[in-house]
Amino acid sequence: MSKLEIYLKPKEEFRLLRGESFVYSNEIESFEGSLISGQEAYVYSSKKVFIGKGFLNTESKIVVRLLTRKDIDLNKDFFRDLIKSAYESRKDLGFDNAYRLFFSEADGIPGLIIDKYGDYLVIQVTSLGVDLRKHMIVDILVELLNPLGIYERNDVPSRKKEGLELIKGTLYGDVPDEVLIYENDIKLLIDIKNGQKTGTFLDQKHNHFAIKPYVRDKEVLDCFSHIGGFALHAASFGAKHVLALDISKDATDRILANAKLNNLSLEVDTCDVFERLRTFNQEGRKFDVIILDPPAFAKKSDDIKKAYQGYKEINLQAMKMLRPGGYLITCSCSHYMYPDTFLEMLGDATLDSKRRIQMIDFKIQDSDHPVLFSADASLYLKYIVLRVSDFI
Repeated sequence: MSKLEIYLKPKEEFRLLRGESFVYSNEIESFEGSLISGQEAYVYSSKKVFIGKGFLNTESKIVVRLLTRKDIDLNKDFFRDLIKSAYESRKDLGFDNAYRLFFSEADGIPGLIIDKYGDYLVIQVTSLGVDLRKHMIVDILVELLNPLGIYERNDVPSRKKEGLELIKGTLYGDVPDEVLIYENDIKLLIDIKNGQKTGTFLDQKHNHFAIKPYVRDKEVLDCFSHIGGFALHAASFGAKHVLALDISKDATDRILANAKLNNLSLEVDTCDVFERLRTFNQEGRKFDVIILDPPAFAKKSDDIKKAYQGYKEINLQAMKMLRPGGYLITCSCSHYMYPDTFLEMLGDATLDSKRRIQMIDFKIQDSDHPVLFSADASLYLKYIVLRVSDFI
């Protein structure tokens, strides 16, 4: 098989030289060599300066995802070194039971997610080149971690853009229908076969714990609760009453099951959260703490205008419902809702609320989801705490 060389159009290399990984089809001037999707591709500038290597996929708009800036083999040793480095960094940071072990291009392999749930691993692959090496990755994970089972959650729609089928199933060992994990001191039963993402969201473990100072002896409303990460922590931290809202019956059932598992008491309601917030405002219902952790409102850049209004509506409703001195804990997982845009939206909602609002904390996703400065999508989660009171 002949070496494949890809030459870019003039000036298209600058973005890649700044550290970005994706080579798009409209940036390519010419190919030299056999075009076989999945094989290694050498990328050069228009002046024939070597930029890096990655895997080819002619069916995708992202023709190459760069993995290295050096002329080295993209073999098992290469993958093992990157996965081992990511694993050791998580151990250094204190992660143990349930966490993201590998975070795509932020850890050096675009299109590869590895999540750890106790003694089980879940992988998610969204690029052809990595998918063709999936079983090699499984071998590496068995060597490094010796898990009881490895499951693939390759049922995400983005795989279609790579010409890949949507599949899920056991790749190694045996994987039960539910896995018990620990998030801080909370026990959670996770469905890694059918749950959200690879089973659940693992990016707010520290943020769930961070609500502790705000909730003791308080009446807490947790909106878009999913399986109850914030709600269960609030109850465990001594909240007077916790009400968790989610539109999914499966989610609210899981909140109750996990509450029982932890001997915690809380209330759940399966409802349209937007409608329920409006109803509570009309009724004059008040809370001491309101938590907003909605799903991504903007999954592509064209969604920003509509997403901005959606975020503003729920935050404005929450600002109006808080008792003086209450706390609004508000989140966004839409990476297109950049931090400055999210803050701008909160400023607009503040003006409309006619209340005095202070920002007292700003966090991002947990450190097992590291941010790569050359990959915008790796900084996606915003967690902000606001103290709401009345003007004197």
